[in-house]
Amino acid sequence: MKHYTEKNYDPTTSVGFSITRARNIVISEMDAALRELDITSQQMGIVLSLSRQLISTPFELSKLLDIDTGLMTRMLDKLELQGLLTRVRSVDDRRSVNLQLTAKGHQTADAIPAHAPAVLNRRLQHFSAAEFQEFRRLLAKFLEG
Repeated sequence: MKHYTEKNYDPTTSVGFSITRARNIVISEMDAALRELDITSQQMGIVLSLSRQLISTPFELSKLLDIDTGLMTRMLDKLELQGLLTRVRSVDDRRSVNLQLTAKGHQTADAIPAHAPAVLNRRLQHFSAAEFQEFRRLLAKFLEG
């Protein structure tokens, strides 16, 4: 089903506009909440992915977070300078690099849950439990494409 046509498309009321706006708001609020940890919301995704051992290489991380490899390299460089992670050559394949959190990186990962949920809960405060579940279901459906 086509929900938009040339005649009814208005960029300021489109789903894409609303999602982009919502993303920008959440990023801004999350960045403010994480400021005392000295990381951004994008860096939070990296730190938590490594902490939860969802991935181990920059390429896997790029795919998981849907971030281009150039930006990923710059973000990893910054996190490494901050002492949050290290790059370690793979013993199986010298061309491959594995990422590991440092002790400071693990401390930061452990501190994130004290900051991040409040941002999301403020945005979701007027949702009932059923609305929240439906919102999550619809977002997952949208992301499936």
